[in-house]
Amino acid sequence: MQPANILLIYAHPASQRSRVNHRLIDVAHAIPNVQVNDLYETYPDFHIDVEREQALLKTADLVIFQHPVQWYGMPSLLKEWIDVVLEHGWAHGSDGNELQGKDCWLVLSTGGTISEYQDSGQHGYPLDVFLTPFLQTARLCGMHWVPPYVLYGAYQASEATVQQHCLHFQDLLSSYPEWPKAPATLADEEV
Repeated sequence: MQPANILLIYAHPASQRSRVNHRLIDVAHAIPNVQVNDLYETYPDFHIDVEREQALLKTADLVIFQHPVQWYGMPSLLKEWIDVVLEHGWAHGSDGNELQGKDCWLVLSTGGTISEYQDSGQHGYPLDVFLTPFLQTARLCGMHWVPPYVLYGAYQASEATVQQHCLHFQDLLSSYPEWPKAPATLADEEV
């Protein structure tokens, strides 16, 4: 059986200062069927090559959006990417079915801990509330939503927790699409 094609769309405006995300990218680069598309490296001027991006998406079975949660959302270049690449008539609409049936997976890191992303926490809502635009985008495009893989409290996470998170990510990428159930996450652990 041929391995699935995985496209990882990476959006981190300061990847070199990242404590977690750049390590996850290193893991992804080491897996042969994963193509990493670093948006800030490829499009520092925000001029996105729509045809190139759509060609990458066409060949993918799993589309991963990896980024830190910033101001309760995605980095600005990723928002621009979604606006111009996922065109009506291509990704959605009556004739837009190029992404239909593909899996969509978010790989996220947050500065806040899981307890801060609760109704009674600093942010006032669970993280899932802030991810609604992604969920709806996946639905609009006919994609299958895979529950997000999240490392909460990335700034204060122990080295052992970060290492475990990276190893689990490697296992998930290497075993796709044979995941027995929705990917487990370290999000359930308070760091």
